[in-house]
Amino acid sequence: MAKPQTSAVEIEVGDRVVRVTNPDRVYFPETGWTKHDLVDYYLAVGDGIVRALRERPCMLHRFPDGLAGPKVHQKRLPGGAPDWVQTVELWFPRFGRTADELCVTELAQVIWAVQMSTVEFHPWNSRRAHVERPDEWRIDLDPMPDADFAEVRRVAHVAHDVLDELGITGYPKTSGGKGFHIYVRIEPEWSFGEVRRAALAFAREVERRCDDATTVWWRKDRDPEKIFVDFNQNARDHTIACAYSVRGTPTGTVSTPVFWDELDDLDPRDFTLASVPSRFADLGDLHAGIDDESFRIDQLLEWADRDGIEPAKTGKRP
Repeated sequence: MAKPQTSAVEIEVGDRVVRVTNPDRVYFPETGWTKHDLVDYYLAVGDGIVRALRERPCMLHRFPDGLAGPKVHQKRLPGGAPDWVQTVELWFPRFGRTADELCVTELAQVIWAVQMSTVEFHPWNSRRAHVERPDEWRIDLDPMPDADFAEVRRVAHVAHDVLDELGITGYPKTSGGKGFHIYVRIEPEWSFGEVRRAALAFAREVERRCDDATTVWWRKDRDPEKIFVDFNQNARDHTIACAYSVRGTPTGTVSTPVFWDELDDLDPRDFTLASVPSRFADLGDLHAGIDDESFRIDQLLEWADRDGIEPAKTGKRP
């Protein structure tokens, strides 16, 4: 006999109660995981997802009908939000208008976003107290079509070596796809253009040291077996899935923090909505110390001057 469908459940999240409608709706057809399973996942990694999103403008990747339906990239907060869901106003010069984006300060806001069919969370690398001054430098290792994770590993190790030489701590994580991310907390003193310029200088240093890496801008011109060190993820209004974000993949892979000494043996496909909660329960948040220290990018900007890298143009609110 078919299992009866539940129209709604109420989830206690701290001092809040979040009403989740259609909890039995299948979001991941390949595995059968439901909206309720997604809620349970984010509750299980609550400290980690809130730390990754805290005070950051956040674009939502929503799947109103599950992965079988279309994906909605949503900057503006969905309608009907309770008054405890916080936002930050952003200016988009290309369109000449503003938008109020979700700004997470507590776990109930994450669960409310899941109720609104959010699967993936893509925050800015700045916080609402200094929206135009990033405090997070993102190193995104993006494999080209014919590259495999062995090449990703080699480039990641070189990036780690360069960070060590700079005296900078990088926090690694899988992307939830085929790539790899390294996050660095920086002082919020520089514009997006300056941080992007520093990121390009770093990427070129990695490229000089590792034949598997490339900084070639146009995708059509890149070697299909190389790893693009995507410095442009530090540009204004560019976002990538945060730590502990589920990805909209058939197997529900998760962008998962890892130890550096796991890199040589890990398979990113092993980190899923089903497996990460037990890992989190055993190890805690491997990015728990990310806010304990922030770094300066002066040396990278000196490298940018050396390499003749010009700042990118970024729009500012008039």
